[in-house]
Amino acid sequence: MSKDIGIDLGTATVLVYVKGKGIVIKEPSVVAIDKNTEKILKVGKEAEVMLGRTPGNITAIRPLRDGVISQYEITQHMIRHFIKKACGTMIFKPRVIICVPSGITEVEERAVVDAATQAGAKRTYLIEEPVAAALGAGIDISAPNGHMVVDIGGGTTDIAVISLGGVVVSESIKVAGDKFDEAIIRYCRRKHNVLIGERTAEEIKKKIGSAWPREEARALNVKGRCLIQGLPRMIHITSQEIPDALEEPITAVIEAVCSVIERTPPELIGDIISNGIVMTGGGSLLYDLDRLIEYATGVKTRVAQKAVSCVAMGTGKSLERLSSLPEGAINISRR
Repeated sequence: MSKDIGIDLGTATVLVYVKGKGIVIKEPSVVAIDKNTEKILKVGKEAEVMLGRTPGNITAIRPLRDGVISQYEITQHMIRHFIKKACGTMIFKPRVIICVPSGITEVEERAVVDAATQAGAKRTYLIEEPVAAALGAGIDISAPNGHMVVDIGGGTTDIAVISLGGVVVSESIKVAGDKFDEAIIRYCRRKHNVLIGERTAEEIKKKIGSAWPREEARALNVKGRCLIQGLPRMIHITSQEIPDALEEPITAVIEAVCSVIERTPPELIGDIISNGIVMTGGGSLLYDLDRLIEYATGVKTRVAQKAVSCVAMGTGKSLERLSSLPEGAINISRR
């Protein structure tokens, strides 16, 4: 018997949901390849440990950038690897639902569908991330009631107002967790004259990062390369510095949220005020980001439980609808 599976194909992490089992895979979307032979060496966790540490002939790359496929063949190999890992030996090909950002173009949609089909899917359906996130957060999206979801992933932030099972207003911006990391790297370079790596920046963000100055200050010692002497150097970073470092990307996210609220029909605004804004995705876990969005919009804001896996859980819930879908329905968010 074939298995139906849902894939949250994220810029930073891939989560795979198998019908009847739940989330079975949660691995980084990183692929290590040998540049000389073009051979794929490692995928997922094993490839992530190679990031920034590879010898000349091996390169560890993320085949997805800003929520869309940037390297088609490598993405196809990655999807094949995760489908095989989730399903084991298959007699029949699985039906697959894949999450995509809400601002995706038809060409980008087709690339995702083709990559999954080539990777071994019997049929491929797409679902927009905010719709999947709302389902995963336990919101009844079929009711004639407006809900606002802010999904902050690695590559994109997707903001949508959902009612009657569909997206009423949405916006997708290429500012999310990765841009937070880049902002921290730029800050360390500018303020401390030290160059740090992406993984170090992510560690700073997770351990002492915040969108609003913390009441209890925290600090972290990180290693990098001094840009003046070119030698290794340890720097002391405090949590009070991080809101300044992240000001630019966080402002972009808040402006996008306000833009969606401005374009929301008046009837649904009342629903949003009473239901509040729900935040999902790994980027929403940044300390006090929900508090800052609530302060900026005046609408109560909360982070969903299991925010990181909400999109994958929602994709899993939408697998129940597969048998009722018409032939050729690619993006089920628009059906």
